[in-house]
Amino acid sequence: MTATSGAAYAPEPLPRPVVEPGDFPFAAMRLDHGHIYGMCEGLAAAGGTPAWVYDPDPAKVEAFRARFPDVRVARSEEEVLADDSVRLVAGAAVTSERCALGLRVIEAGKDYFTDKAPLTTLEQLEAAREATARTGRKYAVYYSERIHVEAAVLAGQLIERGAIGRVVQVMGLGPHRLGTGRPDWFFEKEKYGGILCDIGSHNFEQMLHFAGATDATVTHAAIANYAHPEHPELDDFGEATIAMDTGAAGYVRVDWFTPDGLSTWGDGRTFILGTEGYLELRKYVNVGTDEGPGHVFLVDGKGEHHLTTNGEVGYPYFGQLILDCLERTETAMTQEHAFKAAELSVRAQQQATVLAAERAVAGA
Repeated sequence: MTATSGAAYAPEPLPRPVVEPGDFPFAAMRLDHGHIYGMCEGLAAAGGTPAWVYDPDPAKVEAFRARFPDVRVARSEEEVLADDSVRLVAGAAVTSERCALGLRVIEAGKDYFTDKAPLTTLEQLEAAREATARTGRKYAVYYSERIHVEAAVLAGQLIERGAIGRVVQVMGLGPHRLGTGRPDWFFEKEKYGGILCDIGSHNFEQMLHFAGATDATVTHAAIANYAHPEHPELDDFGEATIAMDTGAAGYVRVDWFTPDGLSTWGDGRTFILGTEGYLELRKYVNVGTDEGPGHVFLVDGKGEHHLTTNGEVGYPYFGQLILDCLERTETAMTQEHAFKAAELSVRAQQQATVLAAERAVAGA
């Protein structure tokens, strides 16, 4: 198998900044998850200007300022929300608090960009839907495993060109490394939402996107805590299947079992089956090689193709989001798509069968 080039397989042109410096001031608030850096770096690369930062923890603020030294430090959340020049607020609060923050941002007349999972309950989802429908403000979500991964961006472009025909199944594998130093809230289910709600939300979003679906039904879900009895509310394994309104099937498996020997935090992969070919995304590592991340394997009627993406595809979502905020369009991601992925995540978590954590003893 060799690397493939040519117009049929090449990515779209690299995205450029969509606004001039100062044209799109944004703020960062509640820095409880490190994803806030990816969110803000994506916006800044697209031309946005980090204007404010606020968090009750001064250490988090100083760490943020080390990355964005020109940002102003707010004394309170209210100081940020009172600044009429701020177009959008990016937040990575504790998961269960993300919706409440978003509602305050929206009521202040600003668009909201939250880390995934964007909420943890159906009641929060109803409140967010009501607020966006009433105000026209955005509740955007950082589903980073698609929008901030070049292999996934290229896969979407290839599917749109018809490279594999009609998508009939999307399978997403999202292993993560638990590591050390996680905050206490990370292990409290009411706060993090459960594994299918949390990291599973990436995969529900990808299943809908790659299949071109607008709705789906959860047909199976299961969770377990196999190996972390010291954290009884942690799900360290989860899986679910969905049936989408396009007729396509979807499957997700997420876990916290990445071995220490892997060179990165997780061997995230996506498999997309079409009627005329299939794709495999090896997003973060090509195991057993020194090739790094960003691999797309495509098999179609013309052969086997290994496409590499690092630095060649970029992340168009962020520029599209900025323009959506300025022009009141829905190019980056529709509001209903963002909410539908969240809804499926919550429903799967709520419906999940709890698998036995103890190994069965023969003859017992």
